[in-house]
Amino acid sequence: MTPTDHHRPADEPVPGEDSGAGGADAPDGDEIMDFWELARGSAGLGRLAVVTGVGAQAGVAPPAWAFGDSPRLADELLGLVLDGVKTAASVSVAELEAAGEPVPSPGDLSIVLDGRGHPRALLRTTAVRVVPFDEVDDEHAEREGEDDRTLASWRHEHERYFRRVLAELGQEFEPTMPVVLERFECRFPAPRR
Repeated sequence: MTPTDHHRPADEPVPGEDSGAGGADAPDGDEIMDFWELARGSAGLGRLAVVTGVGAQAGVAPPAWAFGDSPRLADELLGLVLDGVKTAASVSVAELEAAGEPVPSPGDLSIVLDGRGHPRALLRTTAVRVVPFDEVDDEHAEREGEDDRTLASWRHEHERYFRRVLAELGQEFEPTMPVVLERFECRFPAPRR
């Protein structure tokens, strides 16, 4: 994430934008379910349904969200995921708490939306750790795939992002604030290489 790849729930408004002027619209429930059916089968997640039938969990789409805090950033970061460059993301614990969202767990599935609110990718979380902002390492910065992929660039851009987003929550950026570092794999579509 740089301008950051923090998760923004699909139904959360984008600051300074309205959905009629290029902001990410709330996703269409039917479009999400159609995408989930396609992604689930293509990612090999529905094989047992042939034998056992579709269970309740398989029939319910995972959470849908967009990267960043603007449609432009959502599209930019999604493009890095689809190109196979971006395999990690970060979000402040404060953002998750404010949204009432839990820290992701390995195995979690999610649908990533583009800047217009359309489902474009199915991700599976592979690893999660929580560290202070100032302890994020070079490897994580490189896996986020943004800018020049260096830790210096990651810190610069993410500090800017966190200052902007946390100010909206009435909080301040602190170098020691906890940040969730998430690694993921794109299960659908296959990354472009």
